[in-house]
Amino acid sequence: MPGENLTRDEARERAELLTVDGYEVALDVRDAVRPAPSEGPRTFRSTTTIRFRSSRPGASTFVDLLAPHVHSVTLNGESLPVDRVFDGTRVQIGPLAAENELTVDAACAYSRTGEGLHHFLDPEDGETYLYTQYEPADARRVFANFEQPDLKAPFDFVVTAPASWTVLSNGDRTGAPTEHDDGSATWRFERTKPISTYITAVVAGPYHQVADVYRRRLPDGTELTIPLGALCRRGLAKHFDADDIFRVTKEGLDFFHDHFDYPYPFGKYDQAFVPEYNLGAMENPGCVTFREEFVFRGKVTEASYEGRANVILHEMAHMWFGDLVTMEWWDDLWLKESFADFMGTFAQVEATRFDSGWITFANRRKAWAYRADQLPSTHPITADIHDLEDAKLNFDGITYAKGASVLKQLVAYAGRDAFLEGARRYFKRHAYGNTRLEHLLAVLSETSGRDMGEWARAWLQTAGVNSLTPRVRYGEDGRIAELSVLQSAPAERPALRPHRVAVGLYRRAGEGAPLTRYARAELDVTGERTVVTELAGAERPELVLVNDDDLTFCKTRLDPESLATLREHLGDVEDPLARALCWSAVWNLTRDALLPARDFLRLVLRFAGTESDVGVLQMLHAWTLTALDHYVTPEYRAEAARELGESAERELRAAKPGSGHQLSWARFLAAVAGSEGHLALLEGLLAGSARVEGLDVDQELRWTFVGRLAAAGRADAAVIDAELARDDTASGKRHQVRCLAARPSAEVKAGAWAEVVESDVLSNALVDATISGFAQAGQRELLEPYVERYFAVLERVWAERSIEIGMSVVRGLYPALLSTPGTLAATDAWLAEHAEAPPALRRLVLEARDDLARALAGQACDARAGR
Repeated sequence: MPGENLTRDEARERAELLTVDGYEVALDVRDAVRPAPSEGPRTFRSTTTIRFRSSRPGASTFVDLLAPHVHSVTLNGESLPVDRVFDGTRVQIGPLAAENELTVDAACAYSRTGEGLHHFLDPEDGETYLYTQYEPADARRVFANFEQPDLKAPFDFVVTAPASWTVLSNGDRTGAPTEHDDGSATWRFERTKPISTYITAVVAGPYHQVADVYRRRLPDGTELTIPLGALCRRGLAKHFDADDIFRVTKEGLDFFHDHFDYPYPFGKYDQAFVPEYNLGAMENPGCVTFREEFVFRGKVTEASYEGRANVILHEMAHMWFGDLVTMEWWDDLWLKESFADFMGTFAQVEATRFDSGWITFANRRKAWAYRADQLPSTHPITADIHDLEDAKLNFDGITYAKGASVLKQLVAYAGRDAFLEGARRYFKRHAYGNTRLEHLLAVLSETSGRDMGEWARAWLQTAGVNSLTPRVRYGEDGRIAELSVLQSAPAERPALRPHRVAVGLYRRAGEGAPLTRYARAELDVTGERTVVTELAGAERPELVLVNDDDLTFCKTRLDPESLATLREHLGDVEDPLARALCWSAVWNLTRDALLPARDFLRLVLRFAGTESDVGVLQMLHAWTLTALDHYVTPEYRAEAARELGESAERELRAAKPGSGHQLSWARFLAAVAGSEGHLALLEGLLAGSARVEGLDVDQELRWTFVGRLAAAGRADAAVIDAELARDDTASGKRHQVRCLAARPSAEVKAGAWAEVVESDVLSNALVDATISGFAQAGQRELLEPYVERYFAVLERVWAERSIEIGMSVVRGLYPALLSTPGTLAATDAWLAEHAEAPPALRRLVLEARDDLARALAGQACDARAGR
């Protein structure tokens, strides 16, 4: 729609013209509990008054608003003709005075896509739940505003809703709600500090709420008191472990107050776990929202609790990095996301029980970053964001995990104390303001005494990932004569960077002993070749590990002797972080078609069972499924799946009863089960006729087993519906939809395709569930007819659906499982014929093409090994 995709140039021009003094936003959501209208969208009343100044009286500008209807627009007391000033996305206003007051009264639409004010009807108890989600620019779906991050202002929110509901916003309630005769009430909230539109929030519904409080004595002797709240749907209350959430929250607040020297500035701190959420969480100050999947309905591994804690701390870091100090435009999105990603793990390791967070970071977060930085859409950490569609797609592995990795290296490069002092000065200097890259570099240069401009040019303003490879020459005495580190870069991204790295030497004390580090050197690697002088003369290692301790962002390569050692002894690497880095190294070799996929699977078959870190084990399982589905040759898939299934059952039975490892192997068995024996075992575990000591087949695990049986044709609609009857909840409904779409039938696939592509009746969560069930690795023949259909509907789907749903469809329905030259040719043909398609759409297709080309290269490598 014209005007929906705000550009950077438009935002800059508007920022030069306007200063926003405040918003008053009144939302009336009483009708949310009534039946949906027979025609048209379900709407709510939104009345917004904006007070702002213009640097050029007489000029004109626009206000952003996505709404089906506007009742009235009043500028400085004068009514403007709605049909002339509102085009569905923008309200044109002018001429402006030096000081202005604008009131827009509109009917805005509830969302079922997780964008704007999301409306969820709980199938379990019929209750309605609402919450907002805006980033980067969906506040305009809820109230008229200047939708850009650098026009910050205080907000006064007023919400009218059913009186029995819990209603929250960024500020605390100013008092008891005013009740009305129709059973509704009106809540008023304290005025916020100056914040951007995208982090304003409203949460409303019959939420289950738990309260606590955080207290801290500040350096000036005063006591800081922060009311804490934790919320979820009533149907999840029995699973809600609010005590653990509050524990992590208080530990995080302690950590950030210890290190930031800037008290939490937003009053209360509510955390709401909401349904059908598109993201992990959102850092709305005073009213943080999370996906409700973080309320665990069944047994999960310790890695799941660690992951939730990391997200809690990530969002908390945003209160300073992003909310207190906000980037000027989305080019500098990294100024909040990279810092939050880094500080989340930093706080987790130093302040909570999850002291292995850097292992997870090295193994999981950086894997996301390595993939993103090798896509054709890779970009510098400080990106060139032309418009809002660009911004939406840049919430990626580079902005988050690569940026966090670079900050981790910066701490090693500049020093921990200098980094934290730079953060403290940054907050105090720019509180409630907006910044660009140069503002952060200025304080870091002050505190570190280093030229941060050179560092930024190398790490923030160039794209691509370097590879570091050890080269060892031995003397006649068998000791190291020279050890050097070779740095390389792909031809299309040739930048070589300075890397602060540790190089570790590992060996065994004897047969059967673990591989332990006996020598280490830390140095700066620059240029194509750097000699590690400190390790000259060291005894011969069995393993040379470049980037030991994971200080830098690079792909770690292995010399031939080290790779040979890992083939025989990867599981013997004693240090868990070093072992995780070795797994990452061999996985990157596999992705780059330098190690046959079957060799990677053999490493998993041989050593995964001894992996002590359950988070690493779960990552290995995910990589293994990728290798099986995409990188091994088609001829080897069945044999590989059989071997993996046998290994999974063996490890399941050998694992400690009731442990997270046992649960992980049970899930993995479900993912690879294909033989009669393994499918029958799943059926028996569901029926109770089979048993594995200590394995609790709870409802979530039941759905995992049912999903696999459905895809194998062993669970029909009646079985799936019977499972829903056991679990008639919102979560159960999502599982049911996924399982129904997974059945191996042409009719089923046609129905699933139609529900996602030809209809918009499904909510965002059910769209994702349907897509997840649609594409099954064992059903490639059923998916072949959809290659041509996929490319035929791309532009229509992108034009007609919201960007969130569009992204889900474009990514989720791409025929990645049909990794053949024909699919690659069809992709190339679409790209060639649609050069003028929206850039964001082309980016998604280009990324999918790159993954497919990588899969074909991997299969070619694997085929050579199989000859």
